[in-house]
Amino acid sequence: MSKFSDLREECCEANQVLSKSGLVDLTFGNVSVADREKQVFAIKPSGVEYEALHPKDIVIIDFEGTLVEGHLRPSSDTPTHRRLLKAFEGVRAIVHTHSRNAVAFAQTGRSIPCMNTTHADYFYGDIPVTRELTEAEIVADYEWETGGVIIECFQKLNPLHIPAVLVNRHGPFVWGESGLKAVETARALEIVAEVALKAFTLEGSFTPINYALRSKHFLRKHGPTAYYGQNT
Repeated sequence: MSKFSDLREECCEANQVLSKSGLVDLTFGNVSVADREKQVFAIKPSGVEYEALHPKDIVIIDFEGTLVEGHLRPSSDTPTHRRLLKAFEGVRAIVHTHSRNAVAFAQTGRSIPCMNTTHADYFYGDIPVTRELTEAEIVADYEWETGGVIIECFQKLNPLHIPAVLVNRHGPFVWGESGLKAVETARALEIVAEVALKAFTLEGSFTPINYALRSKHFLRKHGPTAYYGQNT
């Protein structure tokens, strides 16, 4: 039995839940889950249909990019996942989708403003959008450099407070403490993107949520003073 069986099962389950969430079309999406103690992560194999995915198909990569276990090629986005996992120490899982409303913002190079409490429940501020990659970055090492522009975008932001980003002209990357939690946050991102688009349609502009209400909604669910939900 593989010593990474639990990691593979968590990653496989998260990818299958992602498939059923409505956030992905065809095979346009993937989830990775890390074991930081062992310095490895599990990720969906490239181009494999979600319905056919089995834990044995999940690929294990170490943090230096070496294949540890697996008989299939890992997702083409693996270098992006690896770069983010190396940079964002509090993160265990990463989700990438092409969910349509979030992509609409990424396509136009616009961040998603924090306008309401639904947004503030998950994200402590606007969802940022990266700069566009340069031609040299695209040609040199596209997927690795995609991670680079995300990290650059978070130089003054806390990735645990805003666990999502829009890659300019591409789509969202989202992260969390587990595979399922990251998928949940990806669903939340798509909801707030849809609501924001509808709000822009109605008003044409936006008024940001006030700081007190934003803080109340985020901090009651996150951090040492959180009181939302049940103790586990």
